Amino acid sequence: MQRPDSWQAAFDLIRTRAHERREEPFKLVSGQLSHDYIDGKHAIDNGERLTTVSRAVADLAAAHGIEFDAVGGLTMGADPLAHGIAIVTGAAWFSVRKEQKQRGREQWIEGTRLSPGDRVLLVDDVISTGGSTKKAYDRVLEAGVTVTGVIPMVDRGDVAAELFGGLGVPFAALVSYRDLGIDPVKAV
Repeated sequence: MQRPDSWQAAFDLIRTRAHERREEPFKLVSGQLSHDYIDGKHAIDNGERLTTVSRAVADLAAAHGIEFDAVGGLTMGADPLAHGIAIVTGAAWFSVRKEQKQRGREQWIEGTRLSPGDRVLLVDDVISTGGSTKKAYDRVLEAGVTVTGVIPMVDRGDVAAELFGGLGVPFAALVSYRDLGIDPVKAV
């Protein structure tokens, strides 16, 4: 699939602001070791950069035929990107808590109130094995929504694409490990 015109500017931000090659390996959330640190939030740390990357994700969704009423994912990795995409598209945003709120409405999902039939795009800044995004997926399904796609800003391997492909959910990373020239994470 051809990349949207907005891709190059987003990739340049991610390559220059998010990717850092380290001498000493560090542990990823998946437990694997890597020399390549990716700080996705640093790439989108102001309005202009957030808009650039959010527009590229929205364009990628459109290129893949992914339509959505709301965009979000597991806090905190998805939050800035979900807000940015909501701004550039007019879609609603939501954030899935890691733990249920213990007061008020005691909800798992903040932001827009998802309803049965809503079409939802799940996003994340950096995805390795897809575990965090799968948690968000499970929570939003409880609201009766349809997850129309998953688009991470950066995909560190092929594991998450296989996970969501097996669930019948379209998956398209804005930037992959191949684009960055880094070693992929493996299934654990």
